[in-house]
Amino acid sequence: MNNNWTGDTRTSCCVGVCRKRLTFFQSKGLEWCDPPHRLMVSMVSGFFAVFAELLLPGLAVLCRDWPVLQAVATLPLLLLLSYWCCASVFPESPRWLIATSQISQAKKCLQSFSARNGMCVSDELYPAETLLSEIDEVFPEDIQPEYHHVVELRHTRVIWKNCLILGFTLFIGTGIQYCFTRNLHIYSPHFYFSYFLRVLTGALACVFLCVSVDRFGRRGMLLLAAIVTGLSSLLLLALTQYLHGGLVLVLSVVGLLSSQALAMLSVFFGSEVMPTVVRGGTLGLIMAAGCVGMAASSLMELQNNGGYFLHHVIFASFAVLSVLCIMLLPESKHKPLPDSLKDGERQRRPPLFLSHISQDNPPLLRMQPQSSEYNRDSYSRLVTATKKMLTKDALPYKISISPQAPLLSSNGIAPDANEDSS
Repeated sequence: MNNNWTGDTRTSCCVGVCRKRLTFFQSKGLEWCDPPHRLMVSMVSGFFAVFAELLLPGLAVLCRDWPVLQAVATLPLLLLLSYWCCASVFPESPRWLIATSQISQAKKCLQSFSARNGMCVSDELYPAETLLSEIDEVFPEDIQPEYHHVVELRHTRVIWKNCLILGFTLFIGTGIQYCFTRNLHIYSPHFYFSYFLRVLTGALACVFLCVSVDRFGRRGMLLLAAIVTGLSSLLLLALTQYLHGGLVLVLSVVGLLSSQALAMLSVFFGSEVMPTVVRGGTLGLIMAAGCVGMAASSLMELQNNGGYFLHHVIFASFAVLSVLCIMLLPESKHKPLPDSLKDGERQRRPPLFLSHISQDNPPLLRMQPQSSEYNRDSYSRLVTATKKMLTKDALPYKISISPQAPLLSSNGIAPDANEDSS
């Protein structure tokens, strides 16, 4: 068996382990930050994964043996034991504690955060406006914790649909990368050329997502990544024998870039649209679908490209199908994270095309809804002005009515007629 394929398979296994670790920290970091900073926190973990992939060939040279390299890549997992021993090193998410009604632990966590930041969470002047007082008002003292499991997703409709679609897109993003990296071995027989080119495209994908996702939205960029991935795969599938070598290289690099962006954005999107109470379990299901895609690529390498054409056809068809599925996803840009299952079920996809009023056929009557917001200052001014208007002494002048003789007397004859008759 070719050593290049074997080394690529083993390296992809180590890379998968690193990415799964960072996905856990990414999901926890999203629960600690506000909506404008969620993307940057997620992309920081992506850059750490790219940095780990760059260091992996150096570790392979130093270890010189596959079992030693696997041990070196796995031993840092022992550091996770310190999180159970020392809660101050990696505290629990207050959002998850409040969502699961663990109020006492949530208060302790918030107090520790405020103490480290030098902030006071209790104010004697305004006790009702503090965070801890609001928690006491919302939750009773004898409330019991409520834990949720992934099995409860069978009773949902929107959450299960979003989880299935994002797992499908992650499966495509990780599995179709082999269709692009296989064309790179034609230009260089060395393993490091395709490996470092894949890592560099991953770094470019992170930069591209940092620049574009907050501007154009999660769903729009995920749709664009799926379209570019599908088009690149279909062109390479149908026209590889007729295209110039440079154009094949360009399509392979573009497809590799878009597929990695599709995989990263699927994980980030899943972290935002999944409810807090089941975010860990649903992300585990999505990441499991991504691992299946990586296993499909590794299986192709171990079989020495046996069945490559069928593999390419299946994933190219899936990429085209994912374009239709992504349109069913909601948009989570600048929106708060859903906490409960009910919040996750309320998410709805935005309209595909925004309705604009035609300039040629404007409506006859344009109704402008009045604002129903209550303004205390405006109401008090209106009451004061009304009282002044109703007060008689406040009038600038008094209207005096001069006495006027009636037009007809009591007997029905005008006064002038009476004088003439006399």
